[in-house]
Amino acid sequence: MYAIANAPCSWGVDDPTNPYLPPYEKVLSEAREAGYRSIELGPWRYLPTEPALLKQALASYGLSLVAGTLFDDLVSEANFPAMVALTHAVCSSLRQAPIATVEGAVPPPYLVIIDFGDADRARCAGQSARAKRLPEADWQRMIGHIRELCRIASQEYGVRPVIHPHAGGFIEFGDEIDRIAQDIPATEAGLCLDTGHLYYAGLDPVSWLRKYADRLDYLHFKDVNKARYQAAIAGKQDFFSACAAGVMCPLGTGDIDYPAIKGLLEELDWRGWITIEQERDPRDADGSLHDVTASLHYLRSVGF
Repeated sequence: MYAIANAPCSWGVDDPTNPYLPPYEKVLSEAREAGYRSIELGPWRYLPTEPALLKQALASYGLSLVAGTLFDDLVSEANFPAMVALTHAVCSSLRQAPIATVEGAVPPPYLVIIDFGDADRARCAGQSARAKRLPEADWQRMIGHIRELCRIASQEYGVRPVIHPHAGGFIEFGDEIDRIAQDIPATEAGLCLDTGHLYYAGLDPVSWLRKYADRLDYLHFKDVNKARYQAAIAGKQDFFSACAAGVMCPLGTGDIDYPAIKGLLEELDWRGWITIEQERDPRDADGSLHDVTASLHYLRSVGF
């Protein structure tokens, strides 16, 4: 069986300042009740930041951590000092908490690095023809920023950095994934490809997992409601509004072919950590336990 975790975003936890977030105890207790033994850290400051309190909170529910995340503007020079400070904070927290382990994989913890924060680009999630691309100087500055964050994570903390293409960020579409893989070598960072974000970008998840099989250190699994996705693209909806409208759904109930993904991973003899996510409005978190339970049961039912 594959090692499978979940993440706080399945309870609507993306922005730690959102006033509607459920208590972190609800997320941890429901993750455990659903059958998970590991979870992502979520946005910084959602789970306790003091190491002893974080260890106590995780231990109370029998959970370990698999990854932490940077989810912010990685392009602008003005924001970069905050990203450096956040990298130190997240990686330090990961190194002091109980960490998930698995045989035969690039070992956790991972630092998942996601660009997000330009409002114009965010409004064009999944809309390649409309989405502006970064000018060359801005792209090169972003690459320099990401490489430095990767250096801090790997060399100062022993945390493996993985770059995550994300709907509404400047690393989303096929040309951008190809370029990031070319500009940042595997020695510096792996990839965390996300089936839902690939689909949202108009890409076939199986084809792109195959294409970058040698860079896949970590995987995110989502499923997408096709009708709601098509409505979001037709309506030029931003990604998180689409999530609040239910574009993401429990695994096995959407349009992504997980038996085909299972076949590919078997063919590749890939073994590593998979984290299930289902972004939603936190005001809808009462449905999270049902959905994260159903997703895990579905994956196990098709052989994961």
